[in-house]
Amino acid sequence: MNRENQVVQKVNYQRILDAEIEKITKEKRIPTLLLHSCCAPCSSYVLEYLSQYFNITVLYYNPNIYPDEEYEKRVAEQQKLIAEIPSGNSISFLKGSYDKERFYEMAKGLEDMKEGGARCFACYDLRLRETACIARENNFDYFTTTLSISPLKNAEKLNAIGRALEEEYGVKYLQSDFKKKNGYQRSTELSREYGLYRQDYCGCEFSFRARRREMENAENEKLGLHS
Repeated sequence: MNRENQVVQKVNYQRILDAEIEKITKEKRIPTLLLHSCCAPCSSYVLEYLSQYFNITVLYYNPNIYPDEEYEKRVAEQQKLIAEIPSGNSISFLKGSYDKERFYEMAKGLEDMKEGGARCFACYDLRLRETACIARENNFDYFTTTLSISPLKNAEKLNAIGRALEEEYGVKYLQSDFKKKNGYQRSTELSREYGLYRQDYCGCEFSFRARRREMENAENEKLGLHS
């Protein structure tokens, strides 16, 4: 078969997750999961879903968030959700360090990259690496992230990073694509139900500025102005 005619088989991460949950259920155990959360809205469906099977600690480690007041607002929303959402098993909260310098060091040379490219992939690695490190230090059974619930996030890349970190740190990565089973839609419903603040940009300074430019351009178009 010619290479051009070959069909690339996409990995079904939901099926992998289903199989892992089935295995856990058959073993009649409730493992511990360190769940990296990017924000409360994205974590809402994930917590509703996974708390049926795991004792979860939500790790809020996002040194990319800009500006400082936005970071604190997102932390507060995460804590509010955890306090209010019903859960099958325990859900606790762990606030990571807000080491902005580490993010900017990582982003050097990638500042002008488009959203969803190499800078974002490096940011995935930064946050997942910290999660894996904490999971190993505290003897968690699994670690994973809520990031894959966003239609704008690359689930294939996230799972590839997670699997590599599993090998490096010796803690099992819970493969997933939380967009499946209408996960993103459910997260928007839960956000309305709990009155959660939903931000209009990913979180970092670069996405903040890009979003503001988009809004300005849209406003100029509306007014018939040209830059």
